[in-house]
Amino acid sequence: MSPAACAARVDRLSTVEGDQVALCESHLPQHLARLVRSIEGEVVPLLARGTRVDPDAALQPDDLDRFIEFTLAPGDAGWLEMVGQLRERGVPVELIYLDLLAPAARRLGEMWEQDLVMFSDVTVALGRLHRIMRGLSPSLGHDLHVPVEGRRALLLPAPGEQHTFGLSMVAEFFRHAGWEVVCELDSRSIDPVRRVRREWFDVVGVSVGVDARLDWLREGVTMMRRASRNRGLAVLVGGPVFALHPERAAEAGADGTARDAREAPELASRLVAAKAGRR
Repeated sequence: MSPAACAARVDRLSTVEGDQVALCESHLPQHLARLVRSIEGEVVPLLARGTRVDPDAALQPDDLDRFIEFTLAPGDAGWLEMVGQLRERGVPVELIYLDLLAPAARRLGEMWEQDLVMFSDVTVALGRLHRIMRGLSPSLGHDLHVPVEGRRALLLPAPGEQHTFGLSMVAEFFRHAGWEVVCELDSRSIDPVRRVRREWFDVVGVSVGVDARLDWLREGVTMMRRASRNRGLAVLVGGPVFALHPERAAEAGADGTARDAREAPELASRLVAAKAGRR
């Protein structure tokens, strides 16, 4: 998809009714805190910093500040135009995802904590971040040039987790690494044990934001392995809990945790291959 077509897709998405993030004002601080922790733990830094980027196709120092202003401003013209200009400049979608959208979400959380923005403004801004990510999604695979592997992954949050931005972004990188992805963003709508019993999955990935979910995770991993149609099911975990303490992945019974979302599909492929070799 060309940059112009990509920008047009984002523009179309901006007109979809009901696309604003649904938040209650009393729950906004918790939602933002979880969103910030999720991004810091699962998404940033998604790019390998040693990767060479054309200076003309890189983000400029003031791009983040301008982008945040546009997401908080009335109307969609500013951020729509900026996203289109970045793509016309040749800025990779990965950079837009990870050096613009993720830091912007983190900054919005900080601004809320400092009482610098209103509830309604943050709600609209977060909705715009989601729309931009979905609008740019078709171009991500073209930038990565990755082969199709034909494997299936089930991605879901731990029960009670409300953040979905980081998990959505992880799902995009799995898809564009050639995986067929089932991504359940509402933990109330899925029974992972029943799902892996009914369907074949090579990998299950679980996002965990707080320590309180670790007890569920240990039991859940055991139950999923027992129920899975795939006796060699690989289980990955992610989130702030494991970003700070990666050793907790093994303690929870998982096969591993990725340092960032880009590494997750690569790690999953290695684990699947290793398990297949042992069978």
